[in-house]
Amino acid sequence: MVSHVIEVAFKGNRREFYLWESEEIPAVDALVIVEADRGEDLGRVHSIGDLALKRNRGTPHGTGEEVPTRKARRLASTDDVRKHDELRSQDEDARRKAMERVRANSLVMKVSDAEWQWDRKKLTFYFTAEKRVDFRTLVRELAAAFRTRIELKQIGVRDEAKRLDGIGRCGRQYCSASWLPELRPVSLGVAKDQRLSLNPTQISGACGRLMCSLRYEHEFYVQARRRFPKEGKTVRTSLGEERVVSNDIFRERVVLRNTEGETRTIPLSQLLQESEAAGGTITPAVLQRIEPATTPANADAWSSLQESRAERGDDTALAVDDDAEGELPADEPVSQQPQAKTGAPAPSDRRPHRRRGRRGGRRNRGGRRDGGGPAKSGGPE
Repeated sequence: MVSHVIEVAFKGNRREFYLWESEEIPAVDALVIVEADRGEDLGRVHSIGDLALKRNRGTPHGTGEEVPTRKARRLASTDDVRKHDELRSQDEDARRKAMERVRANSLVMKVSDAEWQWDRKKLTFYFTAEKRVDFRTLVRELAAAFRTRIELKQIGVRDEAKRLDGIGRCGRQYCSASWLPELRPVSLGVAKDQRLSLNPTQISGACGRLMCSLRYEHEFYVQARRRFPKEGKTVRTSLGEERVVSNDIFRERVVLRNTEGETRTIPLSQLLQESEAAGGTITPAVLQRIEPATTPANADAWSSLQESRAERGDDTALAVDDDAEGELPADEPVSQQPQAKTGAPAPSDRRPHRRRGRRGGRRNRGGRRDGGGPAKSGGPE
């Protein structure tokens, strides 16, 4: 019997992978009965074939290179679907009853959602809380009220927004609920790198945290800014020393200001040519990131730099360091870097510096201190 890996979606954008042991693979969006915790559950087929295998290896809820252990048993019948719809209508009532017991026990937690298993053998409650909650009494009360196994799962605010779903400020469905495979943390530095407003109301999502979409273009901003001189740096151009005011990574332009306070805007390629002709210094990251395959303007700038070096007969390599914070001369070869003095011993030949401390130990303990005199014993002499 041929086994196929399929991905099944449940309520709240919960997805899991199962084995389908049959030659005919169910179609996407088909309802199937799958193995669940001590019973059966009903879900909708989300992906099949090569896509399911790829998602199984690359998503957090997948099993990686291993084969899923649970199986999808059969296609759901009409009665199965009707039973499933009745259970979904009872989820909200279960959540409200759980919130009543939470308030009765004075627990600091918020029950976000409830989900009945298709065979009614388990009822799962999803909740959020700032701190750890002791809900053992709550579980006993809920088990006595619903006459089934109770499971409480604590989730974060991002997972809560993913489970409840909604429409974002862009007018589309939440990315976490529609296609985003993993909820990665977003820091305030991502907004700073993109020169966005640091007002929390403008860069926060419905969950109250920074929007997940801030990560989408962050890598582009980081790579693009590495090709430009740092803002605030002083560079030498054809007009003398000028300070970099701002960089326009989209139009490939740099705003400069001279010592007299006059500003001008020039293309990045022109800045490289002027700095090369004036023999000035430039940020190492600029020279490293300008490659012929980047953009036509950068390709011309790189060709001009190579031609000027060829005319002077300079065929040395540039000393470029990714982690360097200062500026290096553009024409300084690697061989001209500072070397150790001739008379100084090699690092491997030097004796390790030994830190000498006070002998003995703490006060009123045995040992010698203060020039080697006898230590006081604390008793009569």
